[in-house]
Amino acid sequence: MIYNDFKELTLSRLGFGAMRLPLLADGSIDSDQVDEMVAYALEHGVNYFDTAYPYHGGQSEVVLGRALAKHPRDTWYLADKYPGHQIASSYDPAGTFQDQLDKCGVDYFDFYLLHNINESSLANYMNPDLGFLDYFVEQKKAGRIRHLGFSCHAYPEGLEKFLDYAGDRIEFCQIQLNYLDWTMQRAQMKYEMLTSRGIPVWVMEPVRGGRLANLPEDCEKALKALRPDESSAAWALRWIQKLPNVKMILSGMSSIDQMRDNVATFSGGEPQTDEESALLAEIAEKMKNALPCTRCRYCCDGCPKGLDIPMLIHAYNDLKFTGNNINIGMQFDAVPADKMPSECIACGACAAACPQNIDIPTALAELTVLLEKNPKWADICREREEAARKRKESRQ
Repeated sequence: MIYNDFKELTLSRLGFGAMRLPLLADGSIDSDQVDEMVAYALEHGVNYFDTAYPYHGGQSEVVLGRALAKHPRDTWYLADKYPGHQIASSYDPAGTFQDQLDKCGVDYFDFYLLHNINESSLANYMNPDLGFLDYFVEQKKAGRIRHLGFSCHAYPEGLEKFLDYAGDRIEFCQIQLNYLDWTMQRAQMKYEMLTSRGIPVWVMEPVRGGRLANLPEDCEKALKALRPDESSAAWALRWIQKLPNVKMILSGMSSIDQMRDNVATFSGGEPQTDEESALLAEIAEKMKNALPCTRCRYCCDGCPKGLDIPMLIHAYNDLKFTGNNINIGMQFDAVPADKMPSECIACGACAAACPQNIDIPTALAELTVLLEKNPKWADICREREEAARKRKESRQ
């Protein structure tokens, strides 16, 4: 197993992400297989386990906590996240935090993150009246958090804004990084920004929700010609292994077979060559089929509805690329109802201002349809309605 030093700790470079745990036929988590996966991970040197408040409807924390409890506490590190991007749960950090400790069956978290910093949630996380960061800094001082960080889906500009706000209170940052998003989501810029500030990088979505583990046939053939015994997922993971400031690579493994494959990738084998990495860059370019939004925001100035059009175009590109596999809740949890793509009145002011000549009204109309067809969207809408109800009650 490849290891990295972080502060006083030695961390396996592969971490077990618990967002996509194996499921039974009824949709519940297959806890027996999770137990097997956790045992296999620990036996083969993996010592970092990551969950979050909303994963699997709140059951990820429970199942992972029970699986880890079967093993000595000093053999594993547990990371959890505070859902400040989900407004319904944002008004009581103390209650939510204690609930997470109880569900995981621990009295402290080795790692704790402010979850999903993005353009829509920045207002929550930087709101002095809510005081989220201040509260968790105090929990760190009290010993209930050992290391404090945050996960970020923001553009580089949003990441920089939060870094300036957080200062030296943050120890690490988790970003979406893979050989496709290196350019598609400007992950290179985020990585270099964090590295220049001396902030270690944690990686999520290293295989893009499974998309980079299931490449087009011609791409798979090109990779197999060079490494016949290596999976496409292993190619993606070895590409990230070359980045020196990446201290943790989280894989959301859904089966014991995926666990075995990933453990093998982090336990040996030849490092990826520059020529092989260049081949992945070529594959990434072939896979891109996105609207060429540069996020200049010229489209926003004249929008009568005040929509964050670059964010919506970003969501459109993601949905077009990943289909129903995208975690759309991450992008829309904190977007107000009156700022959704369905609010577009197709006036055309945005398209007239776009230097890239994107037909924005058509894209937003298509995004609305894509969201409505997504099986997760109904659940997200219900959660938003519940959040609005709780906010209204809190003001009364």
